[in-house]
This record gives sequence, structure tokens and C-alpha cells, in this order.
Amino acid sequence: MSAADNSTCTDIQPALQVADAGELHWDERCDVLVIGWGAAGACAALEARAQGADVLVADRFMGGGASAKSGGVVYAGGGTRQQRAAGFDDTPEAMFAYLKHETQGVVADATLQRFCQDSASNLAWLEGQGAPYANRMPPGGKTSYPPDGYFLYYSGNETVPSHRGDLPPAPRGHRTVGKGQSGAVLYSHLKAACLHKGVRALVQAAARRLVVDNEGCVLGAELWCLPAGSEEARLHAKWVARAERLQNFAPHYCDRLRKRVRHLERTYARPRLVRAQRGVVLSTGGFIFNRELISQHAPTYRRNFKVGATGCDGSGLRLGLSAGAVADRLGRVSAWRFINPPLCWPKGIVVNTLGRRFVNEEVYGATLGQPLCEEQGGKAWLVLDARLRKQSIKQALFAGYWWFQSLPALALMLLRVRKGQSIEQLAHATGMRSDELRNALQTYNAAARGDATDPFGKSAESRQVLDQGPFYACDISVSNPLFPLGALTLGGLKVDEGNGAVLNQQGQAITGLFAAGRTAIGIPSHLYVSGLSLADCVFSGRRAGKAVATALARVDLETSEQPT
Repeated sequence: MSAADNSTCTDIQPALQVADAGELHWDERCDVLVIGWGAAGACAALEARAQGADVLVADRFMGGGASAKSGGVVYAGGGTRQQRAAGFDDTPEAMFAYLKHETQGVVADATLQRFCQDSASNLAWLEGQGAPYANRMPPGGKTSYPPDGYFLYYSGNETVPSHRGDLPPAPRGHRTVGKGQSGAVLYSHLKAACLHKGVRALVQAAARRLVVDNEGCVLGAELWCLPAGSEEARLHAKWVARAERLQNFAPHYCDRLRKRVRHLERTYARPRLVRAQRGVVLSTGGFIFNRELISQHAPTYRRNFKVGATGCDGSGLRLGLSAGAVADRLGRVSAWRFINPPLCWPKGIVVNTLGRRFVNEEVYGATLGQPLCEEQGGKAWLVLDARLRKQSIKQALFAGYWWFQSLPALALMLLRVRKGQSIEQLAHATGMRSDELRNALQTYNAAARGDATDPFGKSAESRQVLDQGPFYACDISVSNPLFPLGALTLGGLKVDEGNGAVLNQQGQAITGLFAAGRTAIGIPSHLYVSGLSLADCVFSGRRAGKAVATALARVDLETSEQPT
């Protein structure tokens, strides 16, 4: 990997191969080493600790990762306490039927069934770690993220006729109770639970290589640690926190901060060998911040706004590959083009540069964003008439949306908008073909009046006749800086779906190596649904934690130099 291209990423080196563990002087010993202390790593550590293992969790930064920056939504169903309190009789079967359509076979049916069957108990397990959940639903139906005070909602395509299937839909987005985007609240409870239950933590410690024996078994890892309490460690923490806080507003400045952070790591960090008697769990997130990997596997998404944290640099993926692992779906990326809220926006039509409609506008943001990026070159328009634009502006101003929902919507309708008194004038202003745009509007309006079926399956409640000029085209392209189109990676290491063990090229488990969260292929690796990533962190993290803790301990041939 080129340092020039990825100066903000962890330097991953080829695995260190030794004949046996006794060859090395180990600076630290544990039963289980977890690399990456986000939600997946915390859940793996907690489960391994519950099995009686001595657990050390290491993080390049201070812990939290993308999980702490998230909305804190956990996708859960099958009859959670909150669903029942809200009056919904969801079942694991209904949850499976819906997710089967969304996941498209990314995991085996038996794995998806287990995920759904365990869903309610996994949410209860999170509550047992201190994370609170509630049942109050927001008014008005779908939203990209519910306002403060609302904690249960339809977080995917559950209410969209073409996606929901034959069984009754149910809200499965369980937002952790807290003010603002509550990922930090969820993570704070998981972190506190780890420390309370005896998980040992080593922060500002980046894993640069794994240690393997001649049989390919993973023995431990080499961590590069900043001196605790040093000025360099203080600056490191300060600059990382600032980069995470300002990423949405000043991404280029934050990239410069990350280069400073990397310089500190390269200059002042020192190696520390950690022996993991039972195994290592990789849980460092995805790789959206790794420019080289994105250029190699998903070049379509190089221009997208990055959704994640600095640690989403593919370090866990690269560590696994260095030990002979195999990866899958690295080109699979979730692109988020949410046009709800405003609640009435999906009543408009989304068209490509020709003026041709290509999607059902009421679908979940990732379901809309993927064809926009992969089939339409990242360029599209949201077309409104005068009446719908007026309704949308009113909602954006007075409906109580989050600032990150209302401000971009207003900017899009007021600043980056093309206008035409007629359809032909709008087509001329945007470069669309007037015949294509007119045909799109005529076909849509016929369905909105009930005279025809909508060709994309849009529900009747999401249709509205667009016939009152002037007409407006809002630029929802990737390149519009006022309306960023976020993306996160979905691919990762292939694992045994029964225990989370990382697989090699022959499909066999690499002894002593496990993966969880977005470092591994899992439930959300085909198409993202809000809350599905955190739910998989719990599911896959607990799975890996239990498996590694109960693995057979590999006793060193030479242990006389153990540190005290």
C-alpha cells in the first residue's frame, strides 16, 4: 500500500511467522485479544468475558469508532418489548421474510433465521448492558432518522409495497434513548460494561501485524502503542476527536488532521507483542477511509461523502488477508440518497440526466442511492411542481426535523435548483430531453390520478399529481456539495457463519482468528438498512466472542519469560 495514497491509514505489515510461540518474548498475555473497540469489538469482548476468558481489547484511538458516531439505531424485531408496547405483533418469521428480500442471500437462510430468532433477546441483552430503548413512534410515517423523543420507527423499506411482502409490516428501528444522534450513548454503555466486567483495554494501540506459527495458526499480534500520558498521546487524542467532530463540515481539513495523527504514530509509537492464548477477533470496521482500496474495488464511490470514522481504513481486513484470509464483496458499497424528510418529497419524481424516471421515490435512501451511483453515473434530479415545492419548504421549516435534514433540503430547493415555467423550459434549463421528461410526468400523473398503475410500484399515498407550474428540478447528484451523498463499505472477510472464524482460500477456518462487525461478511453486506449494521455488531460480535473464548487454549512450549 502506498503511504502517499493512504497517509491516514494504519501501516499493515505481513504476518510475523515463527515456529512456535515460545520463540518470542511477549509483552502482554491474554486469552482473547480483540482488535477494534467499537460496538462489535465491545460485544465480542463482553461475550468472551462472560465465558470466563481474560480479554484484552485494543484500539488505535480511544474506542467507539463508527458506532459512536452513528445514530445508535439497532434493527430488532420478532416481538421486542418495545414493539409489543407500541401495539405491533411482529414475529421472527415476518422479520425473516422481509430481510430475505433485502439481503438477497448474502448469508445462508439458517444464519438469517438465527439472526431474526435471536433479535429480541439480543436487544434485551443490550438493555442488560445499560443501553435504554423505548417504544414512542414519530408522527407522519417514514423518516431517515426520528426526532428527539421518538425511538421506534420504520427504518427500511418495510412499508413499501414492492418490498414488504405478504406479512404485516412492523417498525424495527430501535433508536437508543438519548439526545441527538445516540450512537455515542449506546457505545458509552457498552464501554462502561466492558470495564465494569473486567475487560482490559489498551488504547492508542494500532495493530500492525499478526503473529502466526508454521501451521498458519494465529498466536497474537504486534501492537504499536503511544506512550500513555505523553504529550504525543494527548495531541493524538485531541486531533482525532476534532477530525471526527468536524468531518461533516470540513473533510479536507480533517484529512490534514489525520495526517498529523499518522505522523505521531509513525514517530512515537513503540511495538508491543500480545500473546492471545485462545485467539484474536478483528473488529475494526469497514474501509471507506482507505482511498486505495476504494479506488481498487469500488471506484464509482470515490467522490461520495464518507460515512464512518477514521478507523474505517480497512486495517482489520488487511490484517486478515495477511494471514491467508479471503475477502468478498469488496465492491459492495451502500450509498445514501435520502429524500425523506421532507415527508412529501417522495411525491415528486426522480429522473436521470435524460429526464427518465428510474426508481420508486418512496424507497429507503440506500435503495435509491445504489442505482443512482451505479446505473446513472451519480447524476439525478428530483422534480417538483410549484405546489409540492411549497409544501416541502413548509415542512422543512416547521415540521421539527433535525438540522441535518431540514437545512440541506432548504438549500436544495432554494439555492441549487433549476426552474422552468413549462416542462420544456425545465428540460432546457437542466439539459434533459423534453420528450423524456414530459413522458415521465404524464405517466406518473396518470398513476397519481388513479388512471393507471405506477410503473415503479409507488404506493397511492406517496403519489401526487405534478401539474402546477412553474416546475423545479433539485440536483440530488453525488457532486452537489450542498446535499452530500454518503457511502460506507459493506464487504469484508469471509467467515464461518456458525462461529465467526475467518476462512482461508480453501474455505477452512484459520485457527485462532475471528472477525465481527463490518470487518466480516454479515447480515448487512448486500444492502444497508438503518440499524442493521449495529444489530449485526451485536449478533456477530457475541458469536465470535463466545467461539473464541471457548476455543482450545494453545499452551506455549516455552513460557518462562512471561511478564509479571
